[in-house]
Amino acid sequence: MSDPGYFTFNSFLRKHFKMRVQKITLDAGLTCPHRDINKKGGCIYCNEYGAGTGASIRGLNIKEQIETQMEAMTRRYKAKAFIAYFQSYSNTYAPTERLKDIYDTILGYPQIVGLSIGTRPDCIDEQKLSLIESYADKRLTWIEYGLQSASDETLKRINRGHDVQTFVDAVRLTSHYNIRICAHIIIGLPGEGLPQYLDTARLVAELPITDIKIHLMYVVKETTLADMYYKGQYRPLGLDEYAAAVTQVLVHLPPDMVVQRITGDPHPHELIAPKWALEKTAVRNSIHKFMERNNLRQGVLFQRDETL
Repeated sequence: MSDPGYFTFNSFLRKHFKMRVQKITLDAGLTCPHRDINKKGGCIYCNEYGAGTGASIRGLNIKEQIETQMEAMTRRYKAKAFIAYFQSYSNTYAPTERLKDIYDTILGYPQIVGLSIGTRPDCIDEQKLSLIESYADKRLTWIEYGLQSASDETLKRINRGHDVQTFVDAVRLTSHYNIRICAHIIIGLPGEGLPQYLDTARLVAELPITDIKIHLMYVVKETTLADMYYKGQYRPLGLDEYAAAVTQVLVHLPPDMVVQRITGDPHPHELIAPKWALEKTAVRNSIHKFMERNNLRQGVLFQRDETL
């Protein structure tokens, strides 16, 4: 479908760079404060790899990860430009000096035209933001904050380890820097339904956020959520339910907000349920068809609250 009804990341990249740009995912070997300091085991859906590749555990340094993935992407897609995405765990959870050593690895690669740093909103400060901004003069630069839900009750239920206000404060602080801000939200969290999804969409829409990633809540092995699933305490969404929910989120977002992702990306050997989560093309098509069938587009119900 040529027009999916929302502002895709691919469209944004082609408009900005005038060429195909591929993202490479990097594992810096960092961890998460919710596991490290609080010793509370992390979020209920997170396993030992922290939503990453596990490359650091396998002994691959960042340089090796960059070169291996660039070679593969060049061979497969003929790509000549790349975005370095530090994905695993919280990639600002370290002293600023160490973070600089980590991020500086990309400087030896002129093919890397973008830098994206995934982290938690409780792992940022002005010194770290100044460091991240220092890369923005030559590379398009993002910071990606996990919100997941705009409900403090839900954040407690999933053992998130921070509240909604922490996310709001981090976004507002970051907005003073030359850094794009990407929010991560999850559809299908335990105890949530359409009212909570819309509350989350409205919060994201009201803040100075440029990009969003919408994730499906899927169940992976060796997590608390897996235990809940086997005990009958959690039911994943069906595909049609998910497509309808994502559409309702999209129509409440600003039309110029870049939608970097509209589904999850589970590892096949880790996924327990739902199995349809592995069919990314089918999931995207279901969302596109739902929007087309109901004559809906991103932003048609967006209203900015000028008081915020």
